[in-house]
Amino acid sequence: MVSTLELTLLLLLVAVIGVVVFRSLHLPPMLGYLTVGIVIGPHALNWVHESDSTQHLAEFGVVFLMFSIGLEFSLPKLRSMRDLVFGLGLSQVFLTIASTVMAGFVVNYFYPLNWQASVALGGALAMSSTAIVSKMLAERLELESQHGRRIMGILLFQDLAVVPLLILVPALHEKPESLFMALLLAGVKATGVLIVLLYVGQKVMRRWFHIVTARRSQELFMLNLLLITLGLAWLTDMAGLSLALGAFVAGMLIAETEYRHQVEEDIKPFRDVLLGLFFITIGMLLNLRVVAAHAVLVLLLLLGPVLLKFGMIALLARLFGAGPGIAIRTGLGLAQAGEFGFVLLNQAGGLQLIEPEFVQIVLASMLLSMLLAPFLIMYSERIALRFSSQEWLMQSLNLTQIASRSNINQTTGETGHVVICGFGRCGQNLARVLEQEAIPYMALDLDPDRVHEAAAAGDSVVYGDAARKESLVAAGIHRAAALVITYANVQSALKILHHVQQLAPTLPVIVRTLDDSDLARLQAAGATEVVPEIVEGSLMLASHALVLLGVPMRRVVRRVQEARDARYSLLRGYFHGADDSGEGIDSEHVRLHSVMLTPGSACIGKTLGTLGLELMGVEVNAIRRRDIRAVDPQPETVLQQNDIVVLRGVPEALALAEERLLEK
Repeated sequence: MVSTLELTLLLLLVAVIGVVVFRSLHLPPMLGYLTVGIVIGPHALNWVHESDSTQHLAEFGVVFLMFSIGLEFSLPKLRSMRDLVFGLGLSQVFLTIASTVMAGFVVNYFYPLNWQASVALGGALAMSSTAIVSKMLAERLELESQHGRRIMGILLFQDLAVVPLLILVPALHEKPESLFMALLLAGVKATGVLIVLLYVGQKVMRRWFHIVTARRSQELFMLNLLLITLGLAWLTDMAGLSLALGAFVAGMLIAETEYRHQVEEDIKPFRDVLLGLFFITIGMLLNLRVVAAHAVLVLLLLLGPVLLKFGMIALLARLFGAGPGIAIRTGLGLAQAGEFGFVLLNQAGGLQLIEPEFVQIVLASMLLSMLLAPFLIMYSERIALRFSSQEWLMQSLNLTQIASRSNINQTTGETGHVVICGFGRCGQNLARVLEQEAIPYMALDLDPDRVHEAAAAGDSVVYGDAARKESLVAAGIHRAAALVITYANVQSALKILHHVQQLAPTLPVIVRTLDDSDLARLQAAGATEVVPEIVEGSLMLASHALVLLGVPMRRVVRRVQEARDARYSLLRGYFHGADDSGEGIDSEHVRLHSVMLTPGSACIGKTLGTLGLELMGVEVNAIRRRDIRAVDPQPETVLQQNDIVVLRGVPEALALAEERLLEK
């Protein structure tokens, strides 16, 4: 008999191993949870038996997932996406259920499957994986793309549809003659509970949270959050509804308060861990022997729903105004099964609506479709280009638009422009600074609404994916003076840096990050400079604090500059000019100075290491030779006639170093 502690340790161990392996393969962690659940389950290695403990943990995972969805459910968001949610999403769920019911009538001639079971099965198959799809779209920076918005609209309706489906499936278990009354009773009960909870909750929730937060205790805040979530889930369960419905209502109520974002951050660890355990328990349900015995049927139930959902969603997307390529990407993104499909399938199986053996077969096909999902999304662009001749034309038009806008530099006589990857707040602030200095720029962004409004206002921004080589070429990367990645996404930045190294390896690239954790990777990939938000934020915080504490502004500026000099290689020194005297520049501040080696200089033919410049407190920042600039040259570099040596140091040391270099 395995103790609770041993069971918990085993689940944690396999969860960690599964996530590490699948993260290393750049696949969603959810697939790792499912896989390890299959391996350790009672139908494989038999390390863990199904028990009440594991099932309760799984239920808690669903509870917190529904709570998170409730937090995201806001009327303004729903109103802005109403065509996609209640048009495209409603059509997809309804037609999937209807198609399953019609297929059920045909299957009933060969295998016992009544219409109640078909409805429950259709509801399960209608779901797609919010966790897998949203995560992959976010990593690929496609959440705000045209197909991304359609996918998220359909997923939002699917999540909302789970609530009535969780009420409908138990009602289908009733006898046919009493089904109508059962549905009516369930509907009345759900409506009554929701009205009471929402009406009373709206008045009580904000006031109660004020009382709790006034005690200024993070521990109390967390305890209160768990109490409300699990308490409302228990109330709906006692009313004969579902735990998930109560958690959804709890999320909706808290979403209307000012504590929504704090709650979302606090609940996330519980949700992710318990949801991971939920997927492990789902994997444990899979009986590999049943799959092997019905391999052909499993394959048919894998291909049938996947192809049906893909074709149906792609067709619906076309009917709702999407282009062929966008429709194909939307269909591929939602063709797989979803986590709530497992919940509905388990509910139908527990109520004996579907035979246990058939539940195993459907479960296997759903699991396989989720394992297939990441690959469908990763290769969706290639598939769209292959099967949509119009997609080539649309992408060509997009690239032509980018290229035509970038060519403005040639017509205005500018020598180079800045390519801005991402036109969010950071990108727009950079664009304003460049405009003030009369430096042209070309911005690429994937938010169509932002691009439309900014372009209409006269900004040089176009719709385009900066992580695609074609977009960078069209943006004039070969003629650009610099490239700046303004959004903090390391994977996308690495992809852009890879393309830059292939297309224009000498182009300076500045990358924005959240912190220093990926500094080495980005620099190794070719980033000229990496700017972490945390470093800059701390410098600004320190400067304001020093000023408020009475430290002279001149000293504060010097301290901040010294910190930046130590952190950023590109800011280590500056070339002094006649107008610097009016800017409060310290005469002893580190600066840069260029020295050309004239014929007859004694240092010609010698290596840098033999000159002893570092003993004077001077560094050789770069050497320019025949229009080629070498940054941070090595000590064994041999100096040649007409080399331009860029020195870094304080003025007095620079004067001595120049004298040493030019002595005859």
